[in-house]
Amino acid sequence: MKVLLLSADEFEDVELIYPLHRLKEEGHEIYVASFKRGKITGKHGYSVDIDLTFDEADPDEFDALVLPGGKAPERVRLNEKAVAIARKFFEDGKPVASICHGPQILISAGVLKGRRGTSVITIRDDVRNAGAEWVDAEVVVDGNWVSSRHPGDLHAWMREFVKLLC
Repeated sequence: MKVLLLSADEFEDVELIYPLHRLKEEGHEIYVASFKRGKITGKHGYSVDIDLTFDEADPDEFDALVLPGGKAPERVRLNEKAVAIARKFFEDGKPVASICHGPQILISAGVLKGRRGTSVITIRDDVRNAGAEWVDAEVVVDGNWVSSRHPGDLHAWMREFVKLLC
């Protein structure tokens, strides 16, 4: 499967790097998209190469989407193309994984109404105001959406996302 990650500078390092490698271990092709080609750097100094820009990313060419957290989602959600990509994955029922602040992109995409998920507690009210039921759990699976709260939940988040991909 081809998996797309949407992110930008100041991502939470482990929330991008862990799924990137975990999904590669499962044999999936991983592509990271951002505002421009080059590298993005996480909050703790790790950098990741960008494979394509948001404008170049065609959601129809990918099977699943990962939205890491950190400070990046609040920037990514301002890009209409990135928001449209997330919306398309939901509309098509393709697997979507979000963690920490990742649901901010989904909030902007308007896809959380009637859904059940989790996030970092600091955006709990935003998730609720978007129409979702927010749950304080290490991982919540609601149809095609797998969500977790923070780096401490990475094991459960990727365990359930990998199951969904199979």
